[in-house]
Amino acid sequence: MRILLLCHAFNSLSQRLYCELAGRGHALSVEYDIADSVAEEAVALFRPDLIIAPYLRRAIPETIWRQHCCLVVHPGIVGDRGPSALDRAIQDGEREWGVTVLQATGDMDAGPVWASAVFPMRLGRKSSIYRHEVSEAATRAVLCAVERFAGGAFVPAPLARGATAAGSGLRPLLRQPERAIDWQRDDSSRVLARLHAADGFPGVADELLGEPCLLFDGWPEDLLRGGPPGAVIAWRETAILRATVDGAVWIGHVRRRAPADSLKLPAAEAFAAQLAGVREAPLAGSPAACWAAPHRTWQDIRYEEADAVGFLHFEFYNGAMSSRQCRRLLAAYAWVRQRPVQVIVLMGGRDHWSNGIHLQQIEAAESPADESLANINAIDDLAEAIIRTDDRLTIAALQGNCAAGGCFLARAADLVWARAGVILNPHYRNMGNLYGSEYWTYLLPARVGAAAAEAIMQQRLPLSASAGVTIGLLDACLAGDPEAFRIDVARRARELAQAADLASRLRAKRARRQADELQRPLASYRAAELAEMERNFYGFDPSYHIARHHFVHKTPHSWTPRHLAIHREPGWRVAQ
Repeated sequence: MRILLLCHAFNSLSQRLYCELAGRGHALSVEYDIADSVAEEAVALFRPDLIIAPYLRRAIPETIWRQHCCLVVHPGIVGDRGPSALDRAIQDGEREWGVTVLQATGDMDAGPVWASAVFPMRLGRKSSIYRHEVSEAATRAVLCAVERFAGGAFVPAPLARGATAAGSGLRPLLRQPERAIDWQRDDSSRVLARLHAADGFPGVADELLGEPCLLFDGWPEDLLRGGPPGAVIAWRETAILRATVDGAVWIGHVRRRAPADSLKLPAAEAFAAQLAGVREAPLAGSPAACWAAPHRTWQDIRYEEADAVGFLHFEFYNGAMSSRQCRRLLAAYAWVRQRPVQVIVLMGGRDHWSNGIHLQQIEAAESPADESLANINAIDDLAEAIIRTDDRLTIAALQGNCAAGGCFLARAADLVWARAGVILNPHYRNMGNLYGSEYWTYLLPARVGAAAAEAIMQQRLPLSASAGVTIGLLDACLAGDPEAFRIDVARRARELAQAADLASRLRAKRARRQADELQRPLASYRAAELAEMERNFYGFDPSYHIARHHFVHKTPHSWTPRHLAIHREPGWRVAQ
């Protein structure tokens, strides 16, 4: 079938559905929901059999839904309606939630039900639940709905008949007064629920150190206490700790309310000057501070060890890696290399493995060009250290999505294993024709061939984990359940560490690296990539800086990229 994805942005859910549907042989095209006339034009050009709307902020025009079957993906259980479904479920402490696929009609989220899926809720940030539970449930429900549509015999149930007792009907947008934290009354669990429900967008409006701001990225704290409720009592690396009536919570990121174009930044860096008199609360002496804390606390780099395998976790918000984070992770990696382990597993974080350089901090820097160069060199240093590790096996275990330089940082390892459901975007050009580094010119062609490497970079399309294995970019696609994935990774890594042929594998690894170095030194790949990157940063073409600015400030789209909207390619026609 020809399926048009009509969405506000090509986000993680839209990409997941794109990959799943394309993998089943459907012809896909994407149109951003910019205006009614644009959507109408897309439908006229593509002539879809089915329209799927996985992420919309406006109603589908009546001129479209009356003529075509339009399936809307609503992040709520059957019977729930309104724009803040997931936010309210998290803030209200729902134990079970779900996704409903409805046919678009004149009433918001009130059309006939084509499919639904439920999942148990966990304590976690909205952005995390969206990327895991919601995306998995939405994928199951959409694939079911598409199969039913293709069969032609299914009759969707009117909402009145399909509504559950738990469905709460139409609920208004969750606004800031309902999200507000009362630091004098709310306990830590309530504070975290409100922070989790607003994470990603819109944040919780509050005041911090005397300045109005939006709060994001809440973490629990089990041990540290002290100070009046709401007071900032400590900081650690990029996070700050605020007292509550029964303990304390960490705030990882903030955005100042003024000026209006302020960026979301690490809290301790945004308020560095105001924290001069606040105590630092490090975990332990560096570099051993990366050992996993035995209690709940803020810790963005942590290390675990078992059965001659070292597991290095790095939970960087939204997968962005600043210059300092890259240097800290490099120091932790160097320390792990001194540990008595045979295999090092780079786990990344639950929600992201890595998305490459930190565009927000680059944008906020006094010289974005200088910080861009510093950041790319810092992540290159880390990639080089992984590539040159010749006395251990290295594994990148992708629990969450991975993009741009993060994909090639992962590929620097000997083996790359990904959780089923992970989406990869191994390209750079969406960021203003950015050339990219992280040794991709060495790592990618070696795995997929020169022609395929060029196609990946030019096409700029997302890849599923299974597709990544098929083309040779990944080595294995493992269990989709996050916990099952971690168990499987640990088992496989242990088997490698205990394998009788480990020594011969390491000898072969050293020989390959030496042969590659003789053919072309690793330094020459880096020098050539950085020469291109310097033109991106300092040259006459400002496209990287313009694209980065629009990305971090979330400028509304004015058009759909042509590599997604195939119906707008010159000469494109519906096959007869």
